Amino acid sequence: MGLNIVLLEPEIPNNTGNIGRLSLASGSSLHLIKPLGFEIDDSRVKRAGLDYWKHVDLYIHESWETFVEKYPNADLAFMSSHGKNNFYSISFKDDMFLVFGKESVGLPRELLSNYTDKTFKIPLHSPHIRSLNLANSVGIVVFEGLRQLNIKL
Repeated sequence: MGLNIVLLEPEIPNNTGNIGRLSLASGSSLHLIKPLGFEIDDSRVKRAGLDYWKHVDLYIHESWETFVEKYPNADLAFMSSHGKNNFYSISFKDDMFLVFGKESVGLPRELLSNYTDKTFKIPLHSPHIRSLNLANSVGIVVFEGLRQLNIKL
């Protein structure tokens, strides 16, 4: 088992390529929810993912609605700079879905309001930044989840 990384409408191919690499390195599955801000065979995705991209456990979903239909009982955690809770308070479980929004605006307000108790943020020291890079955020949260689940790589 492991974790599921969900990118809702990712925009930057290099981030997605790096997250693909991270998913493979961590034993996580990667779910991309359209629309994507690039073509999945974009050279920048492949360059960031190097030759590992073909080994990524990758799922592409047409929309948030089709994703939810496919995984109606999914244990979800939504990551946002507007999250209600600190991500250290997530009760990580095998096969949990960690949902991240697009780089420019994050998660839609509707999702944040519908899942208030399942929204989490990474605490930041400086008030001078709004958020971390998406690939960095995914790495922080995924490896904290693996640590809590005591998954040895």
